[in-house]
Amino acid sequence: MEIYLDNSATTRVCTAACNAAVSAMRDCYGNPSSLHHMGFQAEKLMDTARSQIARALGCMEEELVFTSGATESNNLAVTGLTAAYPRAGKKIVTTAIEHPSVLEPCRRMEEAGYTVVRLPLDENGQITPEAFGAAVDTDTALVSFMLVNNEVGTLLDAQRICRIIKQKSPGTMIHIDAVQGFCKVPFRLKQVLADTVSISGHKIYAPKGIGALYIRKGVRIRPLVVGGGQERNLRSGTESVPLAAAFGAAVAETYPRLEQHLAWYRELRAGLLEQLAEIPEAVIHSSPEGVPYIVNFSVRGIRSEIMLHHLEKDGIYVSSGSACAKGAQSHVLQALGLPRADIDTAIRVSFSPETDKTQIDALVLGIKKGLATLARQGR
Repeated sequence: MEIYLDNSATTRVCTAACNAAVSAMRDCYGNPSSLHHMGFQAEKLMDTARSQIARALGCMEEELVFTSGATESNNLAVTGLTAAYPRAGKKIVTTAIEHPSVLEPCRRMEEAGYTVVRLPLDENGQITPEAFGAAVDTDTALVSFMLVNNEVGTLLDAQRICRIIKQKSPGTMIHIDAVQGFCKVPFRLKQVLADTVSISGHKIYAPKGIGALYIRKGVRIRPLVVGGGQERNLRSGTESVPLAAAFGAAVAETYPRLEQHLAWYRELRAGLLEQLAEIPEAVIHSSPEGVPYIVNFSVRGIRSEIMLHHLEKDGIYVSSGSACAKGAQSHVLQALGLPRADIDTAIRVSFSPETDKTQIDALVLGIKKGLATLARQGR
């Protein structure tokens, strides 16, 4: 039996998304830019998917641009906004716990002459809206922050952060990386004053290779990819109709069950934390105020990679951190101020609606077995 607890890295494609992709590939395979019937049918599928996603975000369909995923969306937002508003200022405010697809574009902007402020976590492992307000001034061109951190599940108060920023500096652009929160926590653009928002398909049971960027109506952005002018001249290249259709189908299936899923995740987390509390070597890094579907903890004395592969032998799949890090020491856990020993022994588990309590029991049993056997191997 396989127990997959690495859903923050990627998710299994749901049946609705799979069926939508296959149908688009087999039955509606025209180029959406073609002027004949097959092209029109493909364009209709793109429109349907855009509408399904827009309803979940609470935006207009024309405010959504399809991309290849979160990395492209984040790059397009950070570099595209600053390029479109060169006189808005020379300062960017972000956080120390962002995904590399935000941190790296910000680093490049720094090389181009921008000042980049990376807000640290406070003693509670949070970044308050007031911290953003204190960092922003009239020279701030862009603020970029993630709604939910992918490693420890920190949940930022996007509504208050945006309100404070816009009150202090109305001309500052705001980008939100909502990849780990979209369709998982309540988030509606009518309450959040964001200019751009990134989302991704493979985090919510759609295939890899599809994402989107919300761009508020009236906001200018300079494209990264130019050519045929698809996606309102913001992302040229023939659109992947099957992936877009699958993304829309996954959103349509997942979003209405958001509260139901959250309640289930809270039960799973409570059960996991209760059992981990019985293990002296286990220490929790995720905040109680964070999202319930991501739990980061250390099993002191056994390196992450060793415990990960030990669990894998029993068919239990977890992570030692962000999949993009590929084993490198976590900058997020460093930002939390954790000692090196805890960073090197950290494990992340992340749930899906298919996760059940027997899988949590199996995980804890596997950890206990690892503590009993791996310790004798020199750890």
